[in-house]
Amino acid sequence: MGKGRAFDEIWGHGGPENPRPDFAALSEWIADTPQSELHRRQQSAEATFRQLGITFAVYGDSDASERIIPFDIVPRIFLHDEWQRLSAGLVQRVEAINAFLEDIYGERRILKEGVVPAELILKNPQFRPEVAGIRPPHGIWAHICGIDLVRTGPDEFWVLEDNARTPSGVSYMLENREAMIRLCPELFRSFRVAAVDSYSDMLRETMRSVAPTRASSSGVPVCVVLTPGHFNSAYYEHSFLADTMGIELVEAADLVVDDDVVYMQTIAGRVKVDVIYRRIDDDFLDPLVFRPDSLLGVPGIISAYRAGNVALINAPGNGIADDKAIYSYMPEIVKFYSGSEAKLPNVETWRCREPEALSYVLDHLGELVVKLVDGSGGYGMLVGPTASKAEIEAFRAALKAEPHRYIAQPTLALSTVPTVTETGLAPRHVDFRPFVLTGSDGVRVVPGGLTRVALKEGSLVVNSSQGGGTKDSFVLLPEGHGQIQTQVQA
Repeated sequence: MGKGRAFDEIWGHGGPENPRPDFAALSEWIADTPQSELHRRQQSAEATFRQLGITFAVYGDSDASERIIPFDIVPRIFLHDEWQRLSAGLVQRVEAINAFLEDIYGERRILKEGVVPAELILKNPQFRPEVAGIRPPHGIWAHICGIDLVRTGPDEFWVLEDNARTPSGVSYMLENREAMIRLCPELFRSFRVAAVDSYSDMLRETMRSVAPTRASSSGVPVCVVLTPGHFNSAYYEHSFLADTMGIELVEAADLVVDDDVVYMQTIAGRVKVDVIYRRIDDDFLDPLVFRPDSLLGVPGIISAYRAGNVALINAPGNGIADDKAIYSYMPEIVKFYSGSEAKLPNVETWRCREPEALSYVLDHLGELVVKLVDGSGGYGMLVGPTASKAEIEAFRAALKAEPHRYIAQPTLALSTVPTVTETGLAPRHVDFRPFVLTGSDGVRVVPGGLTRVALKEGSLVVNSSQGGGTKDSFVLLPEGHGQIQTQVQA
């Protein structure tokens, strides 16, 4: 798991001339397709993304312009057996996350039994006492999870972080696939690839399945996507998902709460809303409960939620399961709720709030990755081996001042996938975000996900806000059954 030459998922350790046997067809395709043609197809995909408005904004960037995330034409491929093992681990982990959230906002058995220190939960800014005692419809908290995974060898997968608040990126998974089918149809003849275009249907069914029992009189729950508005960096995804699910995209001004019931204001009058997929952070969700200065939230929405009249996806308070200090206890959390060892291991983690761990981290800053416990998007992070002396010393001072705010991890030799660069094909490091949906009818793993790629040579930082790109992720089907991806969804 330490440093060393990275494992390439297509070429293994053998290089282009001697690829892993299962990927000989892809390696052949790469070799037979001229570089100029790969570049042309890639540029065609990016032109389409720009035309569609698939962009994101980088907060604090002086350019202030919206960008597309760079796309790479060479896909990443998961074998069927690999995917089966990954899926089993993801289901186990997400079930444990839901059980953990239900417990800490309810009975708190895990705290009473001393598995996780109580102060780490109860004094954590991500813990929301405002929702303690509330039980969401059907007892489900994390309906949509994006569990970030990294790979270091043929059978070595590690969970890097759990995204149980508002994980983004699924629109890139879907648009990347459409681009690949259009631009590289020959690959779908060489490989039996599981379809991902049913994601929107799966999400809509998940939403309907968690509607309160007192749902709309029509019998079909009314579901909406709540967005902070078009200035949000992920607004394209909000509108894309609402559109593909065939449900309304709403802002706070479109909703009103009356007698603990949420209504959508339409031209034809008020319509009762049963399920809200909210893409607004807890802080801004309800000015009567959280930040009183929020103009993005809906006054009274938590009261309606507490009364059991509306389902909020994902549930308020989930940020505690995203916290990187809590992440370090996930193996114990999984075992506590499932009774079994975690099928997907964590990356080794030092909690800087513990004096012994802090001492080790301060002594090895140049070798480690150090992260804020509540950070995201690659911000507030030190990658020791690539940091300057000045950056390391600045981080040393920050760590000494507020050690409880940081965790540290070893620098992993993340796996690579061949990637188109200006000087030809070269290995680039990748991570992976599969999407896991939990409804009242069970847990489902989408057969695909978002592969992020660090486009700079040697870089381990894959975040789009830090210059990363994306690839399509093929999940192979066993021979003889399953839904094959063969055409673009109309």
